[in-house]
Amino acid sequence: MAFRIAQISDTHLSAAHPEFSVNFEVLAAHLRATRPDLVIHTGDVSAHGETGPEDLRYARGRMDGLGLDWLAVPGNHDVGNDPALGGATAADATRLAHWREAFGPDRFLRDVPGWRLIGLDTLIMATDLPEAAAQFDVLEAALATAGGRSIALFQHKPLCEERMDETALTYWPVLPAPRRRMLELLARHPVAFVASGHVHQARDRGVSEGIRQIWAPAVAFLVGDTWQRRIGDKTPGYVEHALHADGRFESRVIHPEGLVPHDIGLLPEIYGPQQPVAA
Repeated sequence: MAFRIAQISDTHLSAAHPEFSVNFEVLAAHLRATRPDLVIHTGDVSAHGETGPEDLRYARGRMDGLGLDWLAVPGNHDVGNDPALGGATAADATRLAHWREAFGPDRFLRDVPGWRLIGLDTLIMATDLPEAAAQFDVLEAALATAGGRSIALFQHKPLCEERMDETALTYWPVLPAPRRRMLELLARHPVAFVASGHVHQARDRGVSEGIRQIWAPAVAFLVGDTWQRRIGDKTPGYVEHALHADGRFESRVIHPEGLVPHDIGLLPEIYGPQQPVAA
């Protein structure tokens, strides 16, 4: 029997935004009914955790309320964004400490039949925090000691938008320098897939440049086509990964009935006005 993981992402939970909490409760009811073996949250659990711990504590309570086994890694709205991108809420030691006070470690390792699951904090990878260097050491050891298990990585940001050799510093993917370091490790210890969120679009890249990237849709809201180029499915939902002990797996996107497709571009009071993309 396959080990079933529900990968959820981008719930943006906050007591100040009940519309997102309602979407989460729709998802929670669905998950309680379907009973996955494990829920993995790939970040932006909270709406404004990067500005203070209140939303992180609120989000932790909602995750505990699932009544299911779960793990989580942070997103940019939990611990701040890559400092190289600028902005007032860069990932730093204080924001990381707030996450750890509310959620515990910002990475994880879990072995299940035939598989090793590794969760990474992609927001600190390009910082000079000691935790960033330690995480790469932990990743290298986790890959090297998998002992024949298939490996799946779970993280907030995808490795790239289109190609692994992208050099631009942009909002959506892992930045080039930490991406290169990850790819060096993955060349020695191949992974079955890399599962991520952040883009608010579902997309299964297939095996591209040797790595299968699977993007989860958001739960809280979509970014409308006026504000974000469409490269996947923006319908709210989650990804179910069915992992077989022999290394086979199937991944599919599920859209629970009742999730409301809020367009963040029409809610400027939450994250400010969105800028239209070029035609």
